[in-house]
Amino acid sequence: MAVVVTAENLTKEYNGLRAVDNISFQVLEKECFGFLGPNGAGKSSTVKMIYCLSPVTAGKLIVLGMDVKQKAREIKQKIGVVPQENNLDPDLKVSTNLIVYAGFFGLPRKEAVWQAQSLLEFFGLEDKANERIENLSGGMKRRLVIARALMNNPDLLILDEPTTGLDPQARHLVWQRLRRLKMQGVTLILTTHYMDEAYQLCDRLVIMDQGKIIEEGKPLELIAKHIGREVLELGCAKDCHQEVLTWVSFLIGGHQVVGDNLFLYPYEGQKLLAVIQKMPFEFSPLLLRPANLEDVYLKLTGRGLTFSPG
Repeated sequence: MAVVVTAENLTKEYNGLRAVDNISFQVLEKECFGFLGPNGAGKSSTVKMIYCLSPVTAGKLIVLGMDVKQKAREIKQKIGVVPQENNLDPDLKVSTNLIVYAGFFGLPRKEAVWQAQSLLEFFGLEDKANERIENLSGGMKRRLVIARALMNNPDLLILDEPTTGLDPQARHLVWQRLRRLKMQGVTLILTTHYMDEAYQLCDRLVIMDQGKIIEEGKPLELIAKHIGREVLELGCAKDCHQEVLTWVSFLIGGHQVVGDNLFLYPYEGQKLLAVIQKMPFEFSPLLLRPANLEDVYLKLTGRGLTFSPG
């Protein structure tokens, strides 16, 4: 596959604070590439350099075959951007938001009207074309922002925390549309602090923490590499932890301690659960579940992944 974005030793500093610390990665054509991590990890700072909103402090960044330091205007013409905030024009109706935006890219009005109608249908907003922005739900506004980013038929769509603040139903509707875009061959770059979002959408991802990339790969492969198939969560007093680990050491491939909770990575989950249930302790919670990307992040950093936005 063709390479859409190449970063080599990419660095971003704000007033001496290093937000992105010497990272390297590639994004391939027609894939969904994710940046996963908590708020403040450097995800948004990275994508802002990709879509030429923020200048590169150091390193090399090539987008669609062009150097961001030399061809920012040309790059902006070929990409679509979904920012964290819903920055729609409240004075314009839904369809007019799209048509006016298309004018920034030189689309003829007739083509812009057709494109707007097509995208409103794609995102399930066709019956809202003449509504004011204030009358839309949060999920509708988010879908409209994504539709707007597609008005110029971009070669690359960048989505910065696309579902933050949405209810579960609205998030799933956005995911459905993004999957359809990927099936149509659109290259997507996604930042998120939701591990389930990254798992649902990303072909490959990098996990970031404190401005650095700490791991990279396909979601399922990262889970298998670091955790395995299952996790047994159990809660008990800290002075019980070592005794529990001694009893089950031959049944687990690793563990993580978070406060009073133990996260055990079993070779065989049901066998481990049976042994735990015979121990002379009360565990709350006691939960055997599939491993996920948040477990990977917890193991790599010692803290959880999902934080409230801010």
